[in-house]
Amino acid sequence: MATGQTPRSRRLTSPIREFIATQSSGAVVLLAATVVALVWANSPWPDSYEEFWQTELAIRLGDAELSLDIRHWVDDGLMALFFFVVGLEIRREFDMGELRERRRVATPVLAALGGMTVPALLYLAVNAGEGSAVHGWAIAMGTDTAFALGVLTLAGQRASPRTRTFVLTAVIVDDVVALTIIAVAYSEDVSIVALAVAVALFGVVLVLKHSGVRHGVPYFLVGTGIWLATLISGVHATLAGIALGLIASAFPPSREDLERVGAMWRLFREQPVPEYARTATRSLATAISPNERLQHLFHPWANYLIVPLFALANAGMVINGDVLREAATSPITLGIVLGLVVGKPVGIIGVTWLASRFGFPLTVPWPQLIGAGTIGGVGFTVSLLIAGIAFEGRELDDAKLGILAASILATLLSLLVFRLIGRLPQRARTAGQDRLAAPIVDLADPVDPEVDHIRGPVDGKVTLVEYGDFECPYCGRAEPVLRELTQAFGDDLTFVFRHLPLTDVHEHAQLAAEASEAAGKQGRFWELHDLLLTHQDALTYPDLLRYAEDLDLDVDRFARDLSSRHFALRVTRDVESAEQSGVAGTPTFFVNGVRHFGAYDLESLRAVISRELAAPRQAG
Repeated sequence: MATGQTPRSRRLTSPIREFIATQSSGAVVLLAATVVALVWANSPWPDSYEEFWQTELAIRLGDAELSLDIRHWVDDGLMALFFFVVGLEIRREFDMGELRERRRVATPVLAALGGMTVPALLYLAVNAGEGSAVHGWAIAMGTDTAFALGVLTLAGQRASPRTRTFVLTAVIVDDVVALTIIAVAYSEDVSIVALAVAVALFGVVLVLKHSGVRHGVPYFLVGTGIWLATLISGVHATLAGIALGLIASAFPPSREDLERVGAMWRLFREQPVPEYARTATRSLATAISPNERLQHLFHPWANYLIVPLFALANAGMVINGDVLREAATSPITLGIVLGLVVGKPVGIIGVTWLASRFGFPLTVPWPQLIGAGTIGGVGFTVSLLIAGIAFEGRELDDAKLGILAASILATLLSLLVFRLIGRLPQRARTAGQDRLAAPIVDLADPVDPEVDHIRGPVDGKVTLVEYGDFECPYCGRAEPVLRELTQAFGDDLTFVFRHLPLTDVHEHAQLAAEASEAAGKQGRFWELHDLLLTHQDALTYPDLLRYAEDLDLDVDRFARDLSSRHFALRVTRDVESAEQSGVAGTPTFFVNGVRHFGAYDLESLRAVISRELAAPRQAG
């Protein structure tokens, strides 16, 4: 399987794709932790579960002491780091992902708000007049990110990529609103002084950021102070985590940063001494945005350790006949189940329908929206967090049972819905397709038949753009695949080649690119293109002249064009368009303007192109 790439910088992966991959696999660990918690709480030693998590753990510094039980260290401490990662993801989506185009995001955001409002109202309707039970109204509002994306993984290809994007956008909104609710509605005896200290320290972080400080130690120290002040203030400490995550901006590496990194590594290669090694390593790290670096560092810890540990600390409860009979008639349990299993899809689908009446574009077809709505009922992490704040004792057990039951029911219902969607006729499966928002185009510079090099028809149903380097070995491996694809799809496929010579790693790449343009001036671009990729180990000036002679070009004219650097600006045009499109290495592909991730072997690209051909054409 062809997956290699010569890196121009650290390869930029799709924010959504990377996030989904980690969250989906983390769902397995989260499920295992939940099962362990329930088995532990129902073991022959059920008291040991609560005794362990209620064990006090104190940190002392002189006369100052911070003492919490282990469960609160997890809920208020480690979960702040989890929501820090959530804040990072939200910021990255706003800077580089689906949320960067505000209008297209309006529908899933409104749908998410509807999917939180309707469950809360249903819960309140069931628990009206039930005294303290009303306090749990926000429990039914949340959707668990890991479990929801895990369900999408189980649904497989029946759930479209647009559905995954929709669900991720919705759960991001859920997390933001839920934490706001926790801060506003579930914070008691707030200390204004401590809260003011937290705000002042947050201002220090902003000053550090705008002063260009990139070292992590100052941020860690001030961030710890913000968490501590927030905890003392009475506002739930997880709010500090998400606030800090939101200020870590995401951006692709600039050309200047990449050139600086290349220069430092060449200096280290010439003189491999510790000083240059440190400088090169630091320059490489700072070329990547703070958001990307922090995601890479903390995301696995959050999903494979922190969230499962939270489930282990909070999901355990004794389950027996008396508990089940009590829960079966408990307004708390019934309100949560009704809110999550019924309220979530009703709110998401209903508000989306209303938004579409007012001219907002759909982002998924109606059948897929129904599936996404049912997935919204898979509430767990945030629901348990709110339940632990709102209730204790028997009421907390009723809430936990409601959350577990609703999550199981919503999962089964979601899988059933997607299975039924897979059996629908094509017309029914794509209901609402004509009203979908056009996908975000990642290709910054549209294909121009007057300038670009095109193999195949200029108006094929699918346009495949490659950014390549004639000296890149991975481009050489991809070339026969691309040629076979153009033959296989005939008039349906337009193939475009654009230059991205990686001059810092391939010394002959720029000259080869200009040579291909010189051949193109004589009408033989593709012939030389194929020759160069076939003879990647022979791209010197004499080699290029020999190829020109083999192709019966006007060799004197070809040599003059090469010597005069006549086509350097044409190559630069492609390089600049690659930068604007966030291209980080070669080869990089775009299918109908959308960046292709993953393998580029024959079967993988054939599947992507076939999927594009099968998709209904967007109106307008």
